[in-house]
Amino acid sequence: MKNKNNVTEFIFQGLTQDNTLAKVCFTFFLVFYATIILGNLLIIITIKTGQQLDSPMYFFLSYLSFLDISYSTVTAPKLIYDLLAEKKTIPFAGCIAQLFGVHFFGCTEIFILTAMAYDRYTAICKPLHYTNIMNKRVCGWLVAASWVGGCVHSLVQTLLTIQLPFCGPNEVDHYFCDVHPLLKLACTDTYVVGVIVVANSGLISLSSFVVLVVSYVIILVSLRTHSSKGCLKALSTYTSHVPVVLLFFGPCIFIYMRPSTTFSADKMVSVCYTILTPMLNPLIYTLRNEDMKKAMKKLWSRKAKRNGK
Repeated sequence: MKNKNNVTEFIFQGLTQDNTLAKVCFTFFLVFYATIILGNLLIIITIKTGQQLDSPMYFFLSYLSFLDISYSTVTAPKLIYDLLAEKKTIPFAGCIAQLFGVHFFGCTEIFILTAMAYDRYTAICKPLHYTNIMNKRVCGWLVAASWVGGCVHSLVQTLLTIQLPFCGPNEVDHYFCDVHPLLKLACTDTYVVGVIVVANSGLISLSSFVVLVVSYVIILVSLRTHSSKGCLKALSTYTSHVPVVLLFFGPCIFIYMRPSTTFSADKMVSVCYTILTPMLNPLIYTLRNEDMKKAMKKLWSRKAKRNGK
């Protein structure tokens, strides 16, 4: 049994078995996914064309938007299609690819958010040395390290899963392929693998979250010495970053910082970091950021002038 793997496809149970509710969810998630693509593309285009948006914060934000598009694209289209499909199947190879993509883009986003927090900490707590510390070379290395870290993490998760024997059943109690639901289907004892998953995914999420919280506390303490104008400007960027972190890290810690078990709430919690957070990021970073709003207005006015001609 340990060497047997006769599963060629997996069947998702999906978000709901209620056909009426599934149609409602289809409409909502289709709108959500379109908002993710258009909103994050708008941020990327605005940053690339806006001359005043050349600071490290916007450099990282453009990568965050790209990751949001990629991350949601791994799960959202399949979820939307399956809401109206009679049979929600995915090939074994497709399931493993989806597992890799979810953890690759998700972990890379965690590291990018951490790099953004370090950038804000440096800008607020060490303003005189900010340009020297956060130069283009350092920013490039931070982004590269984030991609490499995400790839290494995802490879570990994928290799741990792919070496397990799957001999049936093949129904996944989720709407995408993730480690914990797949471990339940393996025809072997998965206790050790489950512990490694917690040590890998759980500790990355928790440790990064702790680092972010500590940096926020230091920033808040240091803001007491700033002028009221400088304090308000720093808080505007700070408060736009906090909701993103809470919406993303909270569900991740809930899902991965525990043994290899699944709860009925896991699917709805997963929606938070696979769909809702990527959708809300453009709103949070544009509505609370004056520079982004000004750059978007300039971009819109240039487009209007071209159309007028």
